[in-house]
Amino acid sequence: MEKEEFALLDLLLEARREAGLTQAQVAERMGTQAPAVARLERALASGKHSPSVTTIRRYLAACGKQLVVDTCPA
Repeated sequence: MEKEEFALLDLLLEARREAGLTQAQVAERMGTQAPAVARLERALASGKHSPSVTTIRRYLAACGKQLVVDTCPA
């Protein structure tokens, strides 16, 4: 798994923990089912899936967070 994927997974899990939400609660807020959130987190952990920006935004919004994209020199 790439360093960026670990960082993204860490950010998502941290957002969920800070919000005090279960996967089921995040799923409900996203308008989906808990297994979909579990698959998203598992897929990121395995490096087999790169979620869309829309999915990341919806997940974070469900946790009371906002997605902000920034750039830096390579």
